[in-house]
Amino acid sequence: MRYPLDEIKREKLVAIIRSHSSEGLENTVRSLYQGGIRAVEITMNTPGALNGIERVKQLYPDLLIGAGTVLDSETARLAILSGASFLLTPTLKHQTIEIANRYNTPIIPGVLTPTEALTAYEYGAKMVKIFPVSHFGPKYLTDLKGPLPFIETMAVGGISLDNVHTYFKAGANSVGIGSTLVNDQLVQQGDFGEIEKRAAQFVESVKNFNHQ
Repeated sequence: MRYPLDEIKREKLVAIIRSHSSEGLENTVRSLYQGGIRAVEITMNTPGALNGIERVKQLYPDLLIGAGTVLDSETARLAILSGASFLLTPTLKHQTIEIANRYNTPIIPGVLTPTEALTAYEYGAKMVKIFPVSHFGPKYLTDLKGPLPFIETMAVGGISLDNVHTYFKAGANSVGIGSTLVNDQLVQQGDFGEIEKRAAQFVESVKNFNHQ
């Protein structure tokens, strides 16, 4: 049985998708898939996000599809019923974690401080999203995991090819990649070949890190 968090830790990369249309969403996912990405987050502020999750799961049954920007328990439930295999939130909210646990769906809540990270863990989250990590850098992640080594983390915010290895070395179990991979301008211009190229570069970077 596929367990989403295990796959996320193995793949190490989650592509964050915010699209302005369903067509743009499908083309973006296709480009990411062809580039080797196997875990994506479709944000709930994408128009038609729930239908998008259902459609993408049909098109790519071996792709791990999560719902992002989940702000409340109602949205969490709808995303799960639409087929989301995992949830990500930008904030920490007990009710949202509770509903995810009720449906046995992994949730990665957004936290920043040690108190928030431990609270999320005590609420039942098995992994937390350190966001926005770009304002603090990899050293902050190392410091955070010092007293909390049992908490698994996803670093999100400003992740690039130049710094992704640094975050892994700092203790990140995974990273969420937004605009440096799926850029709005590229989508609007229809330059999906560039998105595929960037995806392949990130996938290759992870392979190089694993072989160090």
